[in-house]
Amino acid sequence: MNKILKLTVVLFLICAVVAAVLGGVNEVTKGPIETQQREKTETAYKAVLPNADSFTELDRSSYADLKTIDKISAADNGAGHVVETTFSGAQGSITMAVGVDENYRCAGISIIKHSETSGLGEVAASASARGESFRSSFIGKDESISINDIDAITGATITSKAVTGAVAASIEAVKALG
Repeated sequence: MNKILKLTVVLFLICAVVAAVLGGVNEVTKGPIETQQREKTETAYKAVLPNADSFTELDRSSYADLKTIDKISAADNGAGHVVETTFSGAQGSITMAVGVDENYRCAGISIIKHSETSGLGEVAASASARGESFRSSFIGKDESISINDIDAITGATITSKAVTGAVAASIEAVKALG
């Protein structure tokens, strides 16, 4: 019995030390990770609506019923809107920024975060020529876009369809705002 109690105390102390170390690492890395994510998002916004100089986030109540829309920001110079959306891909969630110009057409897309399959769905976010071609094929399209209208990624049909649907939903959301 004494041996069991001693092992329990030792295990508890080990767990407490590990938890304290993990908590400390979390506190040290939280700020830099948030800064890096904010910079990545700002870069994505500028990439999808390059004519915009700054953005103002719209009141969530105007699009609260749209479940996949995280936020909509209007360009302060009237160049359009950026819609941040999270939706399901082939392997998990994809977070993407969609630029919508003043004519309700896609001005560009930028995938901010994803968990798609390496070599297949992840190509949608990559800096490769294939990824650039995929993303640029959305430019100028309106809310009636379908997978037949874009340069879909071979072997990543689910990702291609999901991104296409999210672009269409984003344009519809901005259009509904008036």
